[in-house]
Amino acid sequence: MGIADLGKRVLLGRKLRSGQISETLLPKRVALPVFASDPLSSVAYSPDEIFIVLAAAGAGAYTYSWKIGICIAIVLLAVVASYRQNVQAYQSGGGDYEVATVNLGSTVGLSVGSALLVDYVLTVAVSISSAAQYAATAIEPLQGHQVTVAVLAVLALMAMNLRGVRESGTAFAVPAYLFMVAIYGLVGWGFFQYFFAGGLPLAESADLRIVPDETFADGLTGLAFGFLLLRAFASGCATLTGVEAIANGVPAFRKPKGRNAATTLLVLGMIAVTMALSIITLANIVDVKLALHPASALLRPDGTPVGAAYHQEPVIGQIARSVFEGFPPGFFFVTAATGVILVLAANTAYNGFPVLGSILARDGYLPRQLHTRGDRLAFSNGIILLAAFAVLLIIAFDAEVTRLIQLYIVGVFVSFTCSQTGMVLHWTRLLRTETDPTERRRMLRSRLINGFGLSITATVLVVVLVTKFLAGAWIAILAMAVIFFVMKAIRHHYDIVSRELTAADEDASLPSRIHAVVLVSKVHKPTLRAVAYARASRPDTLEAITVDVDDDATANLLAAWDEAGLPIPLRVLESPYREITRPILDYVRDIRRRSPRDVVTVYIPEYVVGRWWEQLLHNQSALRLKGRLLFTPGVMVTSVPFQLRSSAAAEERADRESFIAGGVRRGHE
Repeated sequence: MGIADLGKRVLLGRKLRSGQISETLLPKRVALPVFASDPLSSVAYSPDEIFIVLAAAGAGAYTYSWKIGICIAIVLLAVVASYRQNVQAYQSGGGDYEVATVNLGSTVGLSVGSALLVDYVLTVAVSISSAAQYAATAIEPLQGHQVTVAVLAVLALMAMNLRGVRESGTAFAVPAYLFMVAIYGLVGWGFFQYFFAGGLPLAESADLRIVPDETFADGLTGLAFGFLLLRAFASGCATLTGVEAIANGVPAFRKPKGRNAATTLLVLGMIAVTMALSIITLANIVDVKLALHPASALLRPDGTPVGAAYHQEPVIGQIARSVFEGFPPGFFFVTAATGVILVLAANTAYNGFPVLGSILARDGYLPRQLHTRGDRLAFSNGIILLAAFAVLLIIAFDAEVTRLIQLYIVGVFVSFTCSQTGMVLHWTRLLRTETDPTERRRMLRSRLINGFGLSITATVLVVVLVTKFLAGAWIAILAMAVIFFVMKAIRHHYDIVSRELTAADEDASLPSRIHAVVLVSKVHKPTLRAVAYARASRPDTLEAITVDVDDDATANLLAAWDEAGLPIPLRVLESPYREITRPILDYVRDIRRRSPRDVVTVYIPEYVVGRWWEQLLHNQSALRLKGRLLFTPGVMVTSVPFQLRSSAAAEERADRESFIAGGVRRGHE
């Protein structure tokens, strides 16, 4: 086995046959951490964003945080209830894209697809950046190196997902459940102390004061404060991201796929709601203080700013310090579990993006390479593409969650709204023909649920667009528009190619004549083989041509040609500027102009080397000429290879890799 193949097998594991795809399907206990880690982990940063936005109006605005939390919980439960209908009605994995395309048309479906692609990339960038912040909180040497940590985490996730859905899901299940244990343990012990043990210690930031923006110097009234509450609500709605990934991931569930996906959605909704509301409540109890610009907006009791050296811990980190005061292992367990789940949250996108990309590629809107499964039956090209875009975003926004969050959730609420509209139309269409009373009642109930979901998600979409557009959401909207038109252009290209490739009766007719041309540079083994092969094909006319770039070399070639006694003429093409490609192209095109119905076949002798560095020692003129001839209508290009000894060694290495003992058993083809 070669070094490259050995490294690939160590990284990805053994290959899987196409027939083994059923072995990669997920039971519910594994599907929950795979698909629900994103919305579950959002409790690690969505409360932070609510408090940071409200801090613009001073600490007094924190009293509205629990009301915002309840509104978000209502929206989340409505979306979960709606998507339980989606996953049972559409199980192919197309999710919102399929629902919108079938019921609202291809243009709306493509808009949803572009929105989801952008949102998946942002899911990875936001989750990993937040995880890097938690890592910097727990490990002081990492402070200031969050970008590096985030990029390495994205690459590690990419490698794990390239190993396959089931294997990555099994690896992520334990950390995800540990996070649930950590948060519920934190919440349970915190509420126990507050209600039964005399109260909770205050957060380290509790004695700090928040300097409100000048806009709110007159208090918490007016349109400006109302707009601030809407902004806080919009930022907190990041809790809902990831719900749509289950709709895209239905094919990964074990049968019955729709019912298992719906059950996973219900469990996800209940866990996310209880976690988010509990964290917001505890944050108010221990009096957490956060600010967008803590160095200047947070003041010590003596009135001095905390300064640039102050490290603002996330909400869960501050709560954990208070709840587990005097018990450092509890704090480190919660912080570590939260950091890990934030990394794993990106796994939701790693499962959703490649599947959606493969469906879009199948429909001709993305390059067809995205529809191809890799060695481990995962959509490897989609996984790599997602990682690349996420790394670009992390570097561009310096791994700052607050900057990235402004771009977030716009796409997901676009897909939510279009999907629920499509589902309402779906049930309406089925009701026109359904006569069974029981089935009609079920459909009416489903339509009512999806209609309620539509009203909620459409309202939130308007709020998100109004409050986040100038803050950065316009970048996400622009990206969606660019992807939409790129996908349209790709589909247009594929349609043109399909029309051009459609066979007609005249395409089966034979050419009038075949004019064969053999390219000659020297009289050696590759040339003689090319001449022999051209003669064996029995063209109507056959000649050899060479380009005169050196008079002495051309004279020697003509002498060698006569001495070899080859039975075909050798024509010399003049080249006063010592070009090789141009004279040959002109000569071939001249033949085509004289006889448009003839086919010209150009035989190019090539010798094949087996080592990469040997390629650098040759001028690759045959490759360049071949590339130019391929664009000439009516010209067929035939390469006649001559393998050098080093190529035989390369072939032996390939044979050893392909036919090693036990290779078939281990998955090698």
